[in-house]
Amino acid sequence: MAYDETLAQRLRDKLTDPAVTERKMFGGLAFFTNGNMTVGVSRDELIVRLGPEGVAAALTREGVRPFESGGRSMRGWVLVAGDRLDDPELDRWLAEAYDHVASLPPKAARR
Repeated sequence: MAYDETLAQRLRDKLTDPAVTERKMFGGLAFFTNGNMTVGVSRDELIVRLGPEGVAAALTREGVRPFESGGRSMRGWVLVAGDRLDDPELDRWLAEAYDHVASLPPKAARR
């Protein structure tokens, strides 16, 4: 399954912290902060990690749906339609994901 390389490059341009790494997963691309998956790209959508407490509010926003992988719902994650991701909106999603992931303990980086 291909992913939107333009969206992936936009994320690379914004996620310049040395603690951020990227890895292919879910048939797309995932970005990790201190070893914790933060955001990703699946097809032309942004995968956002918000934690279970952030999902309900996120789902009220236009272009947002629950993230499912392998037929199961991924608790604490949403997908945001790529056509809803102008720069200010993308920045907001990145900030929300980073705020959640910053509250998690670091994980050892996988190779």
